[in-house]
Amino acid sequence: MAVAIVTGASRGLGRALAEALAGRGWDLVLDARTADVLEESAASVRARGARVVTVAGDVTDAAHRRALVAAARGLGGLDLLVNNAGVLGVEPLVPLDRHPLDGFRAALEVNVVAPLGLLQEALPLLRSAPAGAVINLSSDAAAEPYRTWGAYGATKAALDQLSAVLAVEEPGLRVWWVDPGSMRTVMLAAAEPGEDLSGTPAPAEVAPVFLRLLDERPASGRYAAPAFLEA
Repeated sequence: MAVAIVTGASRGLGRALAEALAGRGWDLVLDARTADVLEESAASVRARGARVVTVAGDVTDAAHRRALVAAARGLGGLDLLVNNAGVLGVEPLVPLDRHPLDGFRAALEVNVVAPLGLLQEALPLLRSAPAGAVINLSSDAAAEPYRTWGAYGATKAALDQLSAVLAVEEPGLRVWWVDPGSMRTVMLAAAEPGEDLSGTPAPAEVAPVFLRLLDERPASGRYAAPAFLEA
């Protein structure tokens, strides 16, 4: 049975991805900072027949990252690492001239440093998997200059570059960095509280993009969910 680690799995896209993978027969290691909310997500995933191990904690903590990989090893290995956990750095978003530097540092730790640290822990298992893959969550803010999204976008641009280099260094793996587009999530509501999100897709509507990547296994690279769904 294939095994995946999904970070930030208590809500939003992380939970939607976990549910979608479980529906395909994947076993899962799920991470989030809040244990009780994570367990609610895990119950929904288990209802789809998956074996699920929850590891509550902070991805910026090295011991927590080791525990996630150890849990995957206990399930039999690791076929997919999904670095989904992320933070804005400040809520709501503000222009760069007012962005708190401590918030930017925190976003760098969660959005860039932690995914690299988890990847380093997970690489031995991914390399030994029959079809190891890494999915790093990007954003259109990594490539487009949206007002107030500069600091967050910079962290995602950094993760994109790490992903691109990883794809070169690990040709035996598939490495996809994916811009899911705007989604109706708690994070987006916190970023821009005045925005009307009623017409924005729910995470469950975007999750099929990730299943398609796993089914078709295109070349390592950057993919935008809206364009990929239309292709």
